[in-house]
Amino acid sequence: MPLFDLPLDQLRQYAPAVAEPADFDAFWRSTLDAAAQSPVLLDVRPEPTDLRLVDSWDVTFAGFGGDPVRAWYNRPAGVDEALPVIVEYVGYGRGRGLPHERLIWPVAGYAHLLMDARGQSGRYGAGDTPDPHGEAPGGPSPLTRGILSPEGYYYRRLITDAARAVEAARALPGVDPHGVVAAGNSQGGGLALAVAGLDVELAAVLTTAPFLCHPQRALEITEVGAYGEIANYLAVNRDAEPAVRRTLSYVDGVSFARRAHAPVHFGIGLRDMVCPPSTGFAAYNHYGATAFGPRPERAMHVYPFNGHEHGEATHTRRQLRWLADVLGGVTADRSHRPKVSGAQISPA
Repeated sequence: MPLFDLPLDQLRQYAPAVAEPADFDAFWRSTLDAAAQSPVLLDVRPEPTDLRLVDSWDVTFAGFGGDPVRAWYNRPAGVDEALPVIVEYVGYGRGRGLPHERLIWPVAGYAHLLMDARGQSGRYGAGDTPDPHGEAPGGPSPLTRGILSPEGYYYRRLITDAARAVEAARALPGVDPHGVVAAGNSQGGGLALAVAGLDVELAAVLTTAPFLCHPQRALEITEVGAYGEIANYLAVNRDAEPAVRRTLSYVDGVSFARRAHAPVHFGIGLRDMVCPPSTGFAAYNHYGATAFGPRPERAMHVYPFNGHEHGEATHTRRQLRWLADVLGGVTADRSHRPKVSGAQISPA
């Protein structure tokens, strides 16, 4: 497909003024405070696999409304020290799948928590987490479910789950609580940015082709993928546009990115019509703008001839190298860390 968005020199400077609700911070503070009323870890049990180099656990934690959310916890087999952990969020329509499907991070020496997406799956991988709050007015897909109000919107629940997943990761045995990294691609990249704006203690953020960034612009320039679901909804519900745009302003990745404190690594394909490049660059150029102290480190890799797949394996290698540099002492010298005893965590 041809280039369709702004030229790269303009993208590098693209930092639009994004409409932000006056109660944005209060809305998310009250949402997370309500979620915090439930103990975060509900169940952690070994998951038998046929892998010799990776141990796996089936984790259930309390997300939005105290609802049980499932996740896979993997770590290098036989490693007994506390490790930095990558908390990864899946793409749109995907579930957590099977525990052996995503092994890059544990093979690289990290702990890895992969969060299921409530009420999704079926397109790319099985999921085990229902969404029992689908009664708010809106469309049938996750992106349009409850979209007429921020309080009832599906992504209020999913973003809350994502923030709680970080808290669950910190509570897991065998995790260095100061080495938590939020990561994801597409929907997962948008969730990683949301968590970056909600959690000031993250060690780093990895986001590629991030979804739900500057959605007001995305609706104007693309109907490919999930944004087409909103367009289809508004094509029938013609009077709903003001309410839809208001709801989207509460989940805009640009607003979360402005509040972020952790170093961040971006990847964007310039031919991406699912998550247009200008929407991701808007988040990148605003990232850390309102953070206290020095602006956090930012890195961007651009793939001019790629679409939503961005740099794939090449980009993963860049993530691995960047993350090793950013974490520095967190990963380089583990000799001072407490060991993980068998009473705390048992191999699968």
